[in-house]
Amino acid sequence: MIDRGVILENLNKYDLQKAKIGVLASHSALDVCDGAIEEDFMTVALCQEGREKTYAHYFKALRDPDGRVRRGIVDETIMMKKFKDAVSPEVRQKLLANNVLFVPNRSFTSYCGMDAIENDFDVPIVGNRNMLRSEDRGGEKDYYWLLEQAGLPAPKKVERPEDIDKLTIVKLHHAKKKLERGFFTASSYEEYQKKSEKLIKDGVIEAEYLPHARMEEYIIGPVFNLDFFYSPLEERGSRIELLGIDWRFESSLDGFVRLPAAQQLELNDSQRLPEMTVCGHNSATMRESLLENAFELAEKYIKAAETHFKPGVIGPFCLQTCVDKDLKFFIYDVAPRIGGGTNVHMNVGHAYGNSLWRRSTSTGRRLAQEIRHAILDERVDEIIT
Repeated sequence: MIDRGVILENLNKYDLQKAKIGVLASHSALDVCDGAIEEDFMTVALCQEGREKTYAHYFKALRDPDGRVRRGIVDETIMMKKFKDAVSPEVRQKLLANNVLFVPNRSFTSYCGMDAIENDFDVPIVGNRNMLRSEDRGGEKDYYWLLEQAGLPAPKKVERPEDIDKLTIVKLHHAKKKLERGFFTASSYEEYQKKSEKLIKDGVIEAEYLPHARMEEYIIGPVFNLDFFYSPLEERGSRIELLGIDWRFESSLDGFVRLPAAQQLELNDSQRLPEMTVCGHNSATMRESLLENAFELAEKYIKAAETHFKPGVIGPFCLQTCVDKDLKFFIYDVAPRIGGGTNVHMNVGHAYGNSLWRRSTSTGRRLAQEIRHAILDERVDEIIT
């Protein structure tokens, strides 16, 4: 891990009155940039050539002579051949020279690699870079390990395919879409064999990764991705905030569930097995009697993170949950940074965040608000690693 002294030394060279908020141009970058603009920050998006138009053209910020934004949310773009170049010396120097406080998202950790982020990327990161590796399933201290340390409920792990005796989800990466899912479900060992063979043949999953897949009991119930925020700076109210809740649109799964059962049975072999590629999100709320239970999940997660991943949670994080028939939560995934579904709350804010802060408060704006607070109180070192 890069020495904290290096990060603080670079931070001390910043003119924080001219601080900009930077992000890799993918995943939840629009939410980050939108929130930054709302709090009067300049924004910097790191773009991959061929995937830059959303940020460099369609959402480009146009400002009046006085600096006020009249359209758009992305002020500056840094072009790169590949996303992985975000950790290169050339790009890092540009970020440091522009007083950029960098917000990590899932695309950043996936494309750039955790070794480079931990050891080479000397730009101040808003959040805890120590926790980012916990998102990689199968690591020594992944989020399943942390959930266990925290005593938090997660779906029961299935150790061997031969042990499958009820609906089970098998989690591994897609063979061709490297950042997407090759997930599938099975209720028996025979079904597991049949489906896995079909998916390997179709090029959806790879046989060599199948033995390392995470298998767990499938929780039947609605999905609630709980978009939380933890503020190390808050001194009056609760440091834990539930900003909002989102849920996913998955292709081609959502297309399957819209078909009547008779039509599902008529699908041919090439259509029969759905994929679970996330392609969008929607907003949700939950019944109020469940909210205290949701906060309890966050409290336990934060406490465990403080113990095992110092300095613990900083800023946004997402606990991805299912709720079963007895209204019990099960955490099936964790994002120790800004979640993937927060764009659904851009500009209009979150249901709970708006009510808490008495104005439109998306995750991106709440993040920028925290950065502004840290700059004004000269406490930026408390929110960066």
